[in-house]
Amino acid sequence: MTAPDSHPLFQPTRIGDIEVANRIVMAPLTRSRADEAAGDVPGSPMNVEYYRQRSNAGLIISEGTQVSPVGKGYMATPGIYSDAQVEGWKPITAAVHAAGSKIVAQIWHVGRITHPALTGGAQPLAPSAVQPKTTAYTRAGKVDAPVPHALSEDEIRLVVDEYRRGAANAIRAGFDGVEIHGANGYLVDQFLRDGANQRTDRYGGSIENRARFALEVVDAVAAEIGAGRVGIRLSPVTPSNDASDSDPQAIFGYLVERLNERGIAFIHFVEGATGGARDLPGFDFAWARKAFKGTYIANNGYTRQMALDAVASGAADAVAFGRAYIANPDLVQRLKLDAPLNAPNPQTFYTFGEEGYTDYPALDKAA
Repeated sequence: MTAPDSHPLFQPTRIGDIEVANRIVMAPLTRSRADEAAGDVPGSPMNVEYYRQRSNAGLIISEGTQVSPVGKGYMATPGIYSDAQVEGWKPITAAVHAAGSKIVAQIWHVGRITHPALTGGAQPLAPSAVQPKTTAYTRAGKVDAPVPHALSEDEIRLVVDEYRRGAANAIRAGFDGVEIHGANGYLVDQFLRDGANQRTDRYGGSIENRARFALEVVDAVAAEIGAGRVGIRLSPVTPSNDASDSDPQAIFGYLVERLNERGIAFIHFVEGATGGARDLPGFDFAWARKAFKGTYIANNGYTRQMALDAVASGAADAVAFGRAYIANPDLVQRLKLDAPLNAPNPQTFYTFGEEGYTDYPALDKAA
């Protein structure tokens, strides 16, 4: 049965200071199509077209964009730390706005999930010198991530400032705000989780100490661009990139409460294992929905019916779709009509070129 346009999923809303046309969000999607030779610069006509096609979403969250050269963890991912990168993003944000959508930049530092082949020879950075049981994706293929360098407190302050400058650059580039990547085993998540954070100073040990880095990043970014334009992505129970914690409810529950006090625009939750099972134990997402007074964006394996039900019941304020948006540039129209969805081709997720990027068919305009 077709959901009418009057269903709340398709109605305008406000996400912090950002007015959006509907409650469907395009999740951040690494596609490895930035210009590495030019310095990890986005903005090719192909990049512009990719985002323009998908500007039916109320809110687009950009692919992860690194805040420093050492924060890069995958080949051909874009940055947000240089003037050339800022200029490269401008035609993308302009195209999204011209099509009636809003877009925030996901600002990203991968921490230990990288390799010197991706960072100009620099050693990966992390809260502790704990080698992750995972690989980095380079032009030579997948390689083991090495033992990272444990950040000093002085170095932590510099990294926090990189996030701040990344947020400032995002606004310069025309973005409507930022999403701090705090999920999936990357740097913010590494500080939060005791599987990666074995520090004994003010950034490790207790829950308050392990949350300190995340909150310092949020505070720095909010001071720069305003809390109403700041969101964060969290994945309390995902095992992605060797992420683990002995008590996710304790650390992420504390973090959610502190984030709520700061009045940020949204938390974007990966419910369960990223791209996998939704029913992992360890964190109460329904509790988080009630505890956080900003916008709750739900993510991970949502079907059309699940999204309709979540928004109608108040279990979520908005729903983010990832792989569905790769293969269905007109996803909002398809969801309204209950039309069939194209299946994505995983062989083209991280390859350079238009195949599997801008060539997925949209519905007939007359449908």
